[in-house]
Amino acid sequence: MMAQQFEHFDQRIADGLIKANAALTGLPKFLDAQIVKVTPGQLTATVEVRDDLITPLGTLHGGVMAALVDHVLGCVMYPLMPRGYWAATTEFKVNYMAAVRKGAIAAEATVLAMTKRTAVVRIDVSNEGQLACIAQGTVLIVAPKGAGQ
Repeated sequence: MMAQQFEHFDQRIADGLIKANAALTGLPKFLDAQIVKVTPGQLTATVEVRDDLITPLGTLHGGVMAALVDHVLGCVMYPLMPRGYWAATTEFKVNYMAAVRKGAIAAEATVLAMTKRTAVVRIDVSNEGQLACIAQGTVLIVAPKGAGQ
């Protein structure tokens, strides 16, 4: 696959996403989703598998993976957009590939296509060297009030 070229990449925002791990709120805080790497059009985040995220059958709840997918689907966009813009998930599809029982999951988001108003992102979630799920989603790129698109 050819590498996507982006007209904008803000390294300070990319670095800020990693620094913000200490100030998580909401569901990312509950999951302790840690952004560990950000490059133009790619972002990786991890979640440690914990007992409170495991189903009665002994596997990581699929909703945990879906929540991480949604989180990275938006976060990967921020260094690519002008400051003040935000990314709103409009849809995503998840295909679960393997059960997760221990260790950590790592979600790598890759921006496949981006226009001024939307982007398509692929997310690969792995666990202990095995692909646990794949996902693809679309985000709406929203300008701040008063900024013309």
